[in-house]
Amino acid sequence: MSALQFSLRETPPQRLDLSALIPERLADLEMAEILRLSVTTTRQPLCVGDVFTVHPGRADEVVIEGGSARFDEVGAGMTRGTLTVEGEVGARAGRGMQGGRLLVRGDAGVFAASGMRGGEIEIGGSVGAFLAAPGPGERLGMAGGLVVVRGNAGPRAGDRLRRGVIVIEGDTGDEPASRMLAGTLIVCGRAGARAGYLMRRGTLVAAQAAPLPTFVPIGSADQVFRTLLARAVAAVSPAAAELLGKNLTRFGGDVATLGKGEMFIRIGQIAATG
Repeated sequence: MSALQFSLRETPPQRLDLSALIPERLADLEMAEILRLSVTTTRQPLCVGDVFTVHPGRADEVVIEGGSARFDEVGAGMTRGTLTVEGEVGARAGRGMQGGRLLVRGDAGVFAASGMRGGEIEIGGSVGAFLAAPGPGERLGMAGGLVVVRGNAGPRAGDRLRRGVIVIEGDTGDEPASRMLAGTLIVCGRAGARAGYLMRRGTLVAAQAAPLPTFVPIGSADQVFRTLLARAVAAVSPAAAELLGKNLTRFGGDVATLGKGEMFIRIGQIAATG
């Protein structure tokens, strides 16, 4: 049997909460129940049947055909299965994921992977600000899992990252790895200004970056560490594995705080602090 498919009829008239369209939520529902699931975010009530044409299939593999920047909370809370969106999505994609795989074949909005604890997210385009960062009022960002962004990321990617691996194959906005607590952020392009701002622990790898004055050069990157990390990410991002095989310089910091973090920058691509 093929995947359970949701085909978008037309551009949504409002922002939608699609957190209900995950494998574990849909597994035990009849078609009539699926069509009645609420996707409302305003006073105007909407259900799945108002927005999508639904094609029966296996609930452990869900496909949303047609994307929109108004699709919020896609994949939020997933624990198993696969969810694929054939287009872009809005805010908080993969919010609080604990397992499974979310594949977005377009761009994603702000706070993607916020509160993530496990599973995998692949974003085929670019992503907005606060990738894997804590939501309002929260203390910790992403605490497990793997995120791969094929395009660019907005400001504050990996803010307060606690655990897990993030790969950004393009560039980032300002302050990537800000306030990082642990985990790994790999930027295959250029890391934005003030990379690693108030970083406490963890690892930031960048093809190009301008270290803050509070980061201290401490020699070349450890070959064993780079080899193991490259092996771990090679299957999902050859670009990241290739970067880890280059000559990298290691910096320690941010010494304005705990200062046990580390930043690896490709030799010859260390920009002046600005």
